[in-house]
Amino acid sequence: MNMLRSLLGEPPRQPEERLDKAYKAMKETIRILRHEIELKHDPTHDYRKLEIWILGLISSLNELEECLFASSLFRKKVTHDSVEDMDPAEREDYARYVFFYKDGFIRVFAVLDKLGTVLNELFDMKMAKIKPHFSFFTVLRQLQLIPKHAELGKDLNIIKNQYREALSELRRRRNTEIHYMNSELRDDLWQRHQALFGKIELENLDLHIRDLEQGYQMVCETLEAVFVYTNQRWKQLAGR
Repeated sequence: MNMLRSLLGEPPRQPEERLDKAYKAMKETIRILRHEIELKHDPTHDYRKLEIWILGLISSLNELEECLFASSLFRKKVTHDSVEDMDPAEREDYARYVFFYKDGFIRVFAVLDKLGTVLNELFDMKMAKIKPHFSFFTVLRQLQLIPKHAELGKDLNIIKNQYREALSELRRRRNTEIHYMNSELRDDLWQRHQALFGKIELENLDLHIRDLEQGYQMVCETLEAVFVYTNQRWKQLAGR
C-alpha cells in the first residue's frame, strides 16, 4: 500500500528489509491459518478471528510506516527554528509534520497493543483475569512467566530494552497528547516562560523523527520475532 505516497505525489515505497521481514512472517502465519481452516473448517471461528486480527496488524504496520515517511518528508520542508519566522507555506508544512508525527507516535503503541491482544489469543494467556485493560507491555511481562513461552518473552524484552529511551519519549508524548494537552502546546508554554517576550523556538525536530524511527524499528522487529516464533511452533506441533 502506498496511499500517502500517492496523495503526496511521491513514488511508491521501495522494498525495505525490516518491513518486509515483518510482513513475510505475518503472511506465513496467515497461510498456516488458512490451511487449518481448509482442513478443519474452523467451526468455532477461532482461526478466522486470528486471520482477521493479523491482517489488521499488517494494515496498521503499513499505516505507521506511512506516517513516519510523511512526517519525515514535511520535516525536511521546515527550515526555520521559529514559527514566527516562517512564511505561510512553511507554516503549513510544519503543521503537516506535526500531524503525521503525532499520528505516528500514537500508532506505535496502537500496533503494539493490538499485538498484545493477538498474543493473548494465540497463547491462551487469559490476560483479562489479570488486568481487564491490558497493554502489550503487560502481556510481555506475563509472557516471561510462562515457561513454554519464556524464550519468546526473553527475545521480546531484549528488543524492547534496545529501544527503551525512544519508547519512553514516545510514550510520554502519546500520554500527553491523549490525556492532558497538546504536546506542542505544552512545549510552547515552557519555551514562552523561558524566552518571556522572545521568539518561541521549535524543539529538535530531527530528534523527534529519530525517536519515531526507533519506535517503528522496534515494532517491526517485535512483529517479526512473534510471528517467526509462532510459525515455527505451529509447524513443530503439526510435525511439518
